[in-house]
Amino acid sequence: MNNEIIAIIGGGQAAAMAAASLRQLGFGGEIHLFSDEQQLPYERPPLSKAMLLDDNPQLQPVLAADWWLANNVQLHLGVTIRQLDRQAKTVVLADGQRYRWTKLLIATGAAARPLPMLDALGERCFTLRHAGDAERLRPVLDAGKSLVIVGAGTIGLELAASATQRGCQVTVVELAPTVMGRNAPPPVRDYLIHRHQQAGVRLLLNSAIEHVDAGEMLTLTLQSGEQLQADAVIYGIGIVANDAHARDAGLETANGIVVDARGNTADPTIFAAGDVAITRQPDGSLHRIESWENANFQAQTAAAAMLDQPLPIATPGWFWSDQFSDNLQFVGEMQGENWICRGNPDERKVIWFQLRDGALVGAVALNQGREVRVLRKLIQSGKKLAVDALTDESMALKSL
Repeated sequence: MNNEIIAIIGGGQAAAMAAASLRQLGFGGEIHLFSDEQQLPYERPPLSKAMLLDDNPQLQPVLAADWWLANNVQLHLGVTIRQLDRQAKTVVLADGQRYRWTKLLIATGAAARPLPMLDALGERCFTLRHAGDAERLRPVLDAGKSLVIVGAGTIGLELAASATQRGCQVTVVELAPTVMGRNAPPPVRDYLIHRHQQAGVRLLLNSAIEHVDAGEMLTLTLQSGEQLQADAVIYGIGIVANDAHARDAGLETANGIVVDARGNTADPTIFAAGDVAITRQPDGSLHRIESWENANFQAQTAAAAMLDQPLPIATPGWFWSDQFSDNLQFVGEMQGENWICRGNPDERKVIWFQLRDGALVGAVALNQGREVRVLRKLIQSGKKLAVDALTDESMALKSL
């Protein structure tokens, strides 16, 4: 095994955690990490919050700077990959350098799904996926500036909150009839709509942009005929997986590199993890989870599979969102209409639960982070729970 060479392509959460997992699992061979960014792998979630709000923002590294040298991982930062040569098992860089591998992990993440009509606005149009995007956006968020944010998903709402906290006048335009429709249950959506409106954010749901003009101010004309004036526009309407190299190498892709539960592609020596990976389910459908935790889990899974070691056990899915002073943590299944509530949303301290056949399958904790560990255990246990006990704030959840 010490003669093996594992190459990791990517500079985000999954790439870094795969390197860490390989060393933790005892892999003693060469590890090479290739990233098109100059920075060490850094945390992405703070880009829409701390990197825009802190007085002296600093990137948060996934692993300490000295970890890479101490663990003998060879970093190739700021490089462009020209080709993945499956026959020769080499990574070919733009300058012609070739690096051999015996196993390969692709963790190249994703790009913002483009909106050509808005991209035509040039430097006054923004997306947010990388540190450079946050650095470019931060100076724009000056008090009194007018911003239009297109898309009311997680990233759109986090940006709306950050821009509002910076003193901007914010309008959010969303095609759907609600916010965070893909990953938040109805009562949480209702709470967020009220919370943003209360903070001064204008939410235009069931709305679409018909036309844009770039004068001294940007003018965005909606299908309703209403015109919005803005200094800048930011959009977030989904992702496009960075799967071009895999596709060119003949691997199966579908807006993502198709992998099995082990993170393996159809090529037994090539794996994928993070936002670039899309997993084929037992029924043949394809499923992607875009979260910090899933990037970690898939990286750990792929590392174990590469080394023919036992795979980590899946736990209930978890992700979080910070908006204004609120911390929302989502655990388990978010689909479904029947949710019960523990606490008072008006007091901004509540947990919403979803039961199925008496067992807890999903929960959202608002400013109740200390309960998340318990919620995950309750979901994983599958035990039947009484509604009265769940909603009784005098009864500790850990007692259930």
